[in-house]
Formats: sequence, structure tokens, C-alpha cells
Amino acid sequence: MRIGITFSQLCVLFLFAWALFFSGCSSSDSSAEPAKTSASVSVADSLKQADALYKGREDLAKLREGIKILKLARVEDQQNFEVVWKLSQFSYFLGEHTEDKDEQKKAFEDGISTARAAITLQGDKPEGHFWLGANLGGKAKINPLSGLVAIGDIRSAMETVLKLDEKYQGGSAYMALGQLELETSGMLLGGDKKKALEYLEKGYQINSENSLMRLRLAEAYIANNRKNDAREQLDYILKMKPNPNFLPEYNDSVKEAKILLEKLS
Repeated sequence: MRIGITFSQLCVLFLFAWALFFSGCSSSDSSAEPAKTSASVSVADSLKQADALYKGREDLAKLREGIKILKLARVEDQQNFEVVWKLSQFSYFLGEHTEDKDEQKKAFEDGISTARAAITLQGDKPEGHFWLGANLGGKAKINPLSGLVAIGDIRSAMETVLKLDEKYQGGSAYMALGQLELETSGMLLGGDKKKALEYLEKGYQINSENSLMRLRLAEAYIANNRKNDAREQLDYILKMKPNPNFLPEYNDSVKEAKILLEKLS
């Protein structure tokens, strides 16, 4: 009798535990929120890692590692706007600085596709439009034919940035439009040297400590026969204290400024 009671009790306990087990599984499956939170933490950590690597972007190995991290983060969260536009930003820098032509082409193409994805996600923000224009411009340098086709798209992208936030990236949309006008002036493409100067002076007013802005402004001054003004900008670049967050860009500006100064002298 004692054995029969004990066995019955065990059966009841077993069935109760089994019910609790399935109840727990059902509860876990019905709530996706914990898994979502865990994924978002992972993506957030990935963004922090990528940002840290981007600070050392002059070392292209670090930049490539940052791109890998962002691509993995995108697998985790396809709808993450920050991941997508930063992929476009990273790709642009890689395309501008790698010496491998195949890698350069792929970097700009990746930058274009991720920028368009960013615009699809949040077209009311400037990031996607800006990096789309930048990558289209980068690709245009290595493929003149596609560059001719892309001129309208580049101009449209940067004009959209100005409408959304003209101060984005220190007014760099003005710089891009000014450079576009300069590079297409003297061609049957509607480029205007005076209009280039207008764009660049507007950008300069937004951020006079942007070394690349000063460099492009100097180029516009040269194109408009204002060599003394150009020399003033170039001299300032060589003496200025660079923003530590944009040291690679400053180093690029210094190299080009020295070349222009030699030509002027």
C-alpha cells in the first residue's frame, strides 16, 4: 500500500513537472522581446567596436575589420539605420585610400548600395543621401563613363542633404557641390567656376576649420584667378591645428596643399 501511494505521488509530481516544463517553453516562445533585446545589445556593441576602429582608419586593416563587424551586425538587424549608413561611410574611405583597384571598385559599389538602403530606411535624414553622393563621386573618378551618368544623381543627393541639414559633416555637401562644379567646368556638362566658389564659400562659413573645405576653396580661387586668396587658404592648412577626429582627412589635405603651393610658386 505504501509503495502504491508513493508511486502515485511520483506520477502526480512527474506530470506536474512536465506541465510546468511545457508551460515555461510556451511562455518563452510567445515572447520575442528578450531575444530582441539581446540582439540589439549585440548590435550596439558592434557599433562601438566599429567606431573605435574607424578612429584608426588610416590603417586600412582596422577599417576592413570595422566593415566586417558592421556587416555581421547588419545580419543581426537588417533595419538598423546606423549600421547601414556607417557601412557606406566606411566603404567610401576604403575606396578613397586603397591601392587595390578591385577593392576600390567594390568598396564604392558597396557604399552606393548601403547608402541607398539607408535612404530606404530613413530618407528624411541626411546620412544616406550624403554617402550616396560621396560614393557615386568616388566611383566616377575610376570610371569616367559611369561618372557622366552619375553627375545628376550626385548633385541631387547633395542638394537633398542641404535641404535636410546643411551643417551635416561640417557643411561638406557644399564642398561636394563646389567640387562637382569645378570638375565639370569647361565641359559640356554645365559646370560653373563661379558657382563652385559660391558653394565653397557657403561651406566655409559653416566650418572654417574643415581642412578639406579650405583645400577645395583654394582650388576654386585658383580656377577664378584669385591666386593670393588660394595661397592664404593653403598656408593656413599647413599651420592649423587639426581636429583629432579628422586627422586622416587633414593629412590628405596637407599633401594636396603642398602640391598646389608648389604649382603656385
